[in-house]
Amino acid sequence: MGVIETTRARARQFAEAIELPLGQILDGDCVEAMRRLPTASVDLVFADPPYNLQLGGDLNRPDGSHVDAVTDHWDQFDSFAVYDRFTREWLTEAKRVLKPDGALWVIGSYHNIFRVGAILQDLGFWILNDIVWRKSNPMPNFKGTRFTNAHETLIWASQGEKAKYHFNYRAMKTLNDELQMRSDWVLPICNGAERLKEGGHKVHPTQKPESLLYRVLLSTTEKGDVVLDPFFGTGTTGAVAKRLGRHWIGCEREGVYRDAALKRIEKELPLDESALTTMQSARSAPKVAFGALVEAGLIAPGTQVFDKKRRWVATVRADGSLAYGAQTGSIHGLGKDLQGAPSCNGWSFWHYEVDGEAKPIDAARQLYLLSVED
Repeated sequence: MGVIETTRARARQFAEAIELPLGQILDGDCVEAMRRLPTASVDLVFADPPYNLQLGGDLNRPDGSHVDAVTDHWDQFDSFAVYDRFTREWLTEAKRVLKPDGALWVIGSYHNIFRVGAILQDLGFWILNDIVWRKSNPMPNFKGTRFTNAHETLIWASQGEKAKYHFNYRAMKTLNDELQMRSDWVLPICNGAERLKEGGHKVHPTQKPESLLYRVLLSTTEKGDVVLDPFFGTGTTGAVAKRLGRHWIGCEREGVYRDAALKRIEKELPLDESALTTMQSARSAPKVAFGALVEAGLIAPGTQVFDKKRRWVATVRADGSLAYGAQTGSIHGLGKDLQGAPSCNGWSFWHYEVDGEAKPIDAARQLYLLSVED
């Protein structure tokens, strides 16, 4: 075990010793809730704060139906000054509870992300990347008065200019079919079976897709790390953290969201150890990376894939890499190595079982393409 890994392991032991409220949703105002947490006790903060949309009234689709989240009380602030004060307060607490090598992720739209970014810089955070989440199926601009808002922005920041931080570069490259992961992420919005509903209505209007949190947590945390979400909502962060073997703490003042989150996370099953292990070190790029299918849950980590003659059976891991005994690699690289061939098209080489029938993993890719085109 290296020096960094040893330091992080000791930090986890410290976190357990101070009895953090792991796996719990703290009730009430997020600032007050975070003040109850010890200093330097959290590895990562992922924040999806109110966007302060400032749309000045209802927004309706052409068919007359109401667009959710436009008039929700939790997204309303009397002025920019009030919003800025609230932002400074929760960011100050986030900085305090983060470990020296911890990091912050915050997501927002054009309504708020620039104000948030300026304030976090004023507080000493150091911006590492701004990530553009480009929605493959955005809601159109119904009035036809502006461009369609087809993206949101995430800021990834460390504790300071010289601060250490954690980045699983190799896992991200593997997830992206051996190409360096870029700062523009094309992912669908939350829909289908993933969208939580009660009585036919959305539980939360701005539920984030699990694929987005999957990429955030896989890229900047390790198994056993503590992830804090001050705006927990319906628990996407907690569900993905549990699946990936990370600890989580949530803050959420709305009871209906807390109840939905707890039910959701209770059903989530953590991945086994072999599936959680990710690539630590190593062209033709398909339109879809195999890792995108893993993120979307079309081929889950732990799935057994095999060649058509079943000579080799490999296990899909959390970052989209495959493991066959001690050998690991991408769908293309491992297929090539096992055959001793100069190259391999992993999409057609590897198969998986669907209702007892063996299908090439390219079938899952086609399903993914259909889903993002919807």
